[in-house]
Amino acid sequence: MKPMLEVSQLYKIYGPSPLTALTSIKKGAVGQHVFATSGNVVAVDDVSFSVAKGEIFTIMGLSGSGKSTLVRCINRIIEPTSGSIRLDGEDVVAKSAAELRALRRNRIAMVFQNFALLPHKTVRQNVELGLLIRGEPESERRRKADAALEQVGLDKWSDRRPDNLSGGMKQRVGLARALASDPDVLLMDEPFSALDPLIRSELQGELLKLQRNIKKTIVFITHDFHEAVRLSDQLAVMREGKFVQVGTPHDIVVNPTDEYVANFSRELDRTRILRAGDVAHMRIPVEEHTASASHLIESMHKAGKAFAILVDGDRKVAGLASRAGLEKNWDIGGNGVNLTPGAANTVTTSESMTRLFSLVRDGSPLAVVDGSGVVVGALDASDIACQLADISRDAENRTGGRALQITSTNMGLS
Repeated sequence: MKPMLEVSQLYKIYGPSPLTALTSIKKGAVGQHVFATSGNVVAVDDVSFSVAKGEIFTIMGLSGSGKSTLVRCINRIIEPTSGSIRLDGEDVVAKSAAELRALRRNRIAMVFQNFALLPHKTVRQNVELGLLIRGEPESERRRKADAALEQVGLDKWSDRRPDNLSGGMKQRVGLARALASDPDVLLMDEPFSALDPLIRSELQGELLKLQRNIKKTIVFITHDFHEAVRLSDQLAVMREGKFVQVGTPHDIVVNPTDEYVANFSRELDRTRILRAGDVAHMRIPVEEHTASASHLIESMHKAGKAFAILVDGDRKVAGLASRAGLEKNWDIGGNGVNLTPGAANTVTTSESMTRLFSLVRDGSPLAVVDGSGVVVGALDASDIACQLADISRDAENRTGGRALQITSTNMGLS
């Protein structure tokens, strides 16, 4: 599918000689060196990304990372130094001043952090502003403005002035103004960052609810990782003008490319992101249901686990073997003990972490299966605890996952 918005090799350089600095960068110079030697500041450094129609693409990073400069390059409020910007195939960079004005009036709208409302105008008049600029008749302006205000829940406030509104309500007016022009792309530059946490969370939820209906292509800028994770279909983490990592919020939390990215998720409630497939592993033995009791006992002993998942020839779940149960019968049946497997609980790889807690209360493991029912691994209470404690993959690999043997009892789950 052709992307609605496509940005390729975009640069923005401020200073006395941006084109000279660009040549140096393309030869391998880094931003700090360029600034030290020429006084040019590299605000956006070779950024490329694409956004599908109806997708929320979030760009996040610390202050000064270049994210707000980048979003303003998209509608050319800031002129890029070099690169390509295409909106539904149209070259934005090549447009004339008149064509660019038409683009901003009809196809790209922007919601700002500081609301940008005219205090002497009513709420409806503020929402109508873009429609007025593009010359729509009064009756049509009013119809579209009232419809947009109804979308954001402010239809009863249309005749009030902005100074009668709370901060959250003012931001809803800014959003309604953008929606009234029915743009193809909505640019949102830290729209909720000036709001109290509770209002901010409420507006995030309202944006997601609204997006399910309007399905706009949105580029959202934020410095808040929790907000980015909650809102995004795709997420880009930015540092010093560059994209450090691009992916789904799940990918970025589970597989950060470096410590900079990983640090953003340190305080994140990982149960909101992680799924059973992220916790599943092969440390809990997964054995053929025809295996001998001696083999199963040895396998569980080596793994330091009390259970083994049993599978059939197609790697579908066949049952659960207990080390204690096998050892209890060992003296009676020896190696020829007749194994009667217990039932094994299963979850799919996409099962949320929040549901897993209740399923590991009795200490038994869970078989994790893919969409075809094939066992891809297993997990128990200690695996969940390790993930929540953010134990590194390297440490787990070095110890075989047994550095922290946490049971359902000492997790408070029994």
